Amino acid sequence: MSHHAGRALVLSILATAMLAACGGESGDKKVATQVAAKVNGGEVSVHQINQVMQRTNVSSPEQAKAASRQVLERLIDQELLVQQAIDKKLDRDPKTLQAIEAAKREVLSRAYLEQVSAVAPKPTESEITAYYAEHPELFAERRIFSLRELAIQAGPEFMPKLQGYMAEPRNMQQVAEWLRSENVRFTANAVTKPAEQLPLEMVKNIHKLKDGQVGIVRSGNTILLLEVAASRSVPVDEKAAQPVIEQFLLNQRKTELAKAEVKKLRDTGKIEYLGEFSAPADVPAAPAAPVSATETPSAVSPEAGTAVDKGLSGLK
Repeated sequence: MSHHAGRALVLSILATAMLAACGGESGDKKVATQVAAKVNGGEVSVHQINQVMQRTNVSSPEQAKAASRQVLERLIDQELLVQQAIDKKLDRDPKTLQAIEAAKREVLSRAYLEQVSAVAPKPTESEITAYYAEHPELFAERRIFSLRELAIQAGPEFMPKLQGYMAEPRNMQQVAEWLRSENVRFTANAVTKPAEQLPLEMVKNIHKLKDGQVGIVRSGNTILLLEVAASRSVPVDEKAAQPVIEQFLLNQRKTELAKAEVKKLRDTGKIEYLGEFSAPADVPAAPAAPVSATETPSAVSPEAGTAVDKGLSGLK
């Protein structure tokens, strides 16, 4: 591990540990918690384990027991590293203190947005039913796609030329050879994904394609040429989809409330750009941090291992 990578790891661990300590104390009085492990002069509490487990999607008691053991072992590793960092006085290093302060600000801003978005009303049964009906590509007509893709690195001005070339039936090999002759950079890839793992704005277009057909999708500064090599139908009935849709719509409402709150604060606050950071009027404001990263309602529950990895992402 390089010196810089090692330092980044220590900074991340210190920030996590000190933030956890801030959340577990009130003034000088430490909240009593059940100890899960003693590590030299320190300890790992059940409260710490539960805090990480809250960020996982483990459902069954058997999975939860195995996952909590994994969490404990990771927290023990963290505690050992924190002890070494403090022994080396890294907790007093100016760069470490700056990193901890930045992490604290991030936690506080997210906590406020979570409080604001907590009032979001749950979607009604009729809204859930309507969403199910409006998105057959995700549920009633859900498919698992085997896709071949060419990610073409070209600006929007190249799109008409590509569309003109694709006016006649072409296979992916022909397109790749043509792109090389045009000196256009691209990367080729093949993936198998269910509909819900595709971007929401893309899945409707791909759903219209039959096996063997090719579609063109614009994605930022990239043009995606997608061929449905094969697909199979795996529908999800409305009863099974209901809790998934409910959570997805609720997350959408929370995100909208968070964005609206940030806009309100920017509109009513006094913000002055100075020096080289003087912002022209057409520079958009930074978007609010989303309450949920969910882009498409998933019809498939994640496996326990994946859920644990997500919950422990802050410890890696």
